[in-house]
Amino acid sequence: MSRVIFLGDSLTWGGYGGNYVEAVRKQVGNRHEIINAGVGGNTSINLLRRLGRDVLAQEPDQVLVMVGGNDVISFSQPDTRPYYRKGMNLANGFVTADEFEQTYREILLQLYIHDIQSFVALEPLEVNPTVDVAWHDYNDRVLAVVDELDVPYLNLPALLNPTHQPIPERPPLTTKYIVQIGERERNGWQDWYTAQAQHGYLYTFDGVHWTPDTATQVADHMIKFMSL
Repeated sequence: MSRVIFLGDSLTWGGYGGNYVEAVRKQVGNRHEIINAGVGGNTSINLLRRLGRDVLAQEPDQVLVMVGGNDVISFSQPDTRPYYRKGMNLANGFVTADEFEQTYREILLQLYIHDIQSFVALEPLEVNPTVDVAWHDYNDRVLAVVDELDVPYLNLPALLNPTHQPIPERPPLTTKYIVQIGERERNGWQDWYTAQAQHGYLYTFDGVHWTPDTATQVADHMIKFMSL
């Protein structure tokens, strides 16, 4: 039995909306030991900070890295920066594209040095056009790194939005948005599909977090991609 770690942010943690890691665990059964190393709000910098404790110390056989949404949001949505400054301990409250690329490369290099098979999944977002512009730049940085290090990657944005529908105009994300996440989680809110329909999202219910149906789709893609 191999040990597989999924390393990422709230989309991997799965406590707010769909949980693709749990869906993977149910499908693979006892063929693999599945470990969820997702933490809500994390940026690439946060992943690197806890890589030793949450990944390397576990001595996994395979690691799937999926991060970038919070990096992009922190940079392109300035009103969210107080959260990232305080909650994620980022000095400036945001992660630049250069910092993101450097940090992503270091994460994958550490996995390589420790002889751990690594995989990458591009993280999709459908927030607003401003985020989308930054998102393309940050994802291009990931593609450059995985090409340089010869790491297999899964293009989730293309799979979840196969017709490449443009992101419509929507309000910017604010600290109020982040506070709402915590309030909904504490209150057991699960009205994902009403919110999805109300705001016209394709695969999320708030521009970032996946519905359970989407999480199941992602799990199917992950299993095939990683040959689990």
